[in-house]
Amino acid sequence: MKKQAGFTLIELMIVVAIIGILAAIAVPQYQTYTKKAKFTEVVQATQPYKLGVELCYQNNNNSLANCKPGTADVPADTTKPAGNVASVATSSDGNAIITATAISGNGLAGETYILEPKAADVGSANALTWTVKSTSTCKAASIC
Repeated sequence: MKKQAGFTLIELMIVVAIIGILAAIAVPQYQTYTKKAKFTEVVQATQPYKLGVELCYQNNNNSLANCKPGTADVPADTTKPAGNVASVATSSDGNAIITATAISGNGLAGETYILEPKAADVGSANALTWTVKSTSTCKAASIC
């Protein structure tokens, strides 16, 4: 008798089903991962503004009242898109909230990253701590 070699149809179907299940899980995770990686550019764009607000806070006797965009310490707002960043702005109403917006495209949908400074005592010196506001759309998208 001649023995047949190879895979049965059911074995091939099981392998295809396993690959399909793995792909259904991996592809969305990968898309979220790449979106987070692109959004880090928006987060990093806020660094000069955070530093400027902190300097302004220190130079104005621990007050945020004069920390407005375009002052000696705080950089002017920018709306010139660069990379994945559409704009970065600091509020001019004396609370120094920084809002960075992503571009609409390249996997991003114009998500916002809003930072709010809070005065906090650290040892004997006053310092600022930054919190991401709940109104940031990047929180709902789970990318910040």
